Amino acid sequence: MNVLITGTTQGIGKAIAELFLKEKHIVIGIDRQQAGIVHENYTHYICDVRDCDKLPDIKGIHILINNAGTQNEDDIDINLKALIHITEKYGIQSEIKSILNIGSASGHTGSEFPEYCASKGGVLAYTKNVAIRVAEFGATCNSLDPGGVLTELNECVINDAKLWQQIMDETPLKKWATPEEIAQWAYFLTVVNTFCTGQNILVDGGESINYKFIWKD
Repeated sequence: MNVLITGTTQGIGKAIAELFLKEKHIVIGIDRQQAGIVHENYTHYICDVRDCDKLPDIKGIHILINNAGTQNEDDIDINLKALIHITEKYGIQSEIKSILNIGSASGHTGSEFPEYCASKGGVLAYTKNVAIRVAEFGATCNSLDPGGVLTELNECVINDAKLWQQIMDETPLKKWATPEEIAQWAYFLTVVNTFCTGQNILVDGGESINYKFIWKD
């Protein structure tokens, strides 16, 4: 299948692209940086997802994965508005089989920076809107909402022993996901899954369900 993925030069997006290539799909990447993947079935477009008028003309997309995102850099414009435009341009069409939006656990909990939480909360709601509209094509649309992931963008806390211990104290599984683990979820939700739609799938190691119950021994 033809798979369009935004934000493919690092982290989760790169891991997703590499998994789809491994599984013999045709992958098209859009990112504002130079390609980090070299493969005969990979095509890379250098473009900022906010530049609506400069987005490439690509037809025949079967799977769309909206991964491109940021934190504390025009969050609503990049994480939400651009995602909406990408989806309306490439995803709402008769050949589409599945759309996946990479959200965030913060969209569920509100426990991060204000505009980031707002942008990801909007992604969760928009996912349901799109699921209703692509159902006529027999397609699904879900969001995959990770908690902590071991990416370059999170190294400031990963490499801080004190902060990392505090984070692990709040995470029941005592670990963060690798980008490759998140990629497996993305593959399942877009290729294997054909019935789950309009859902916001939270994958956070149990952090959002944690609570501190204090009682006498």
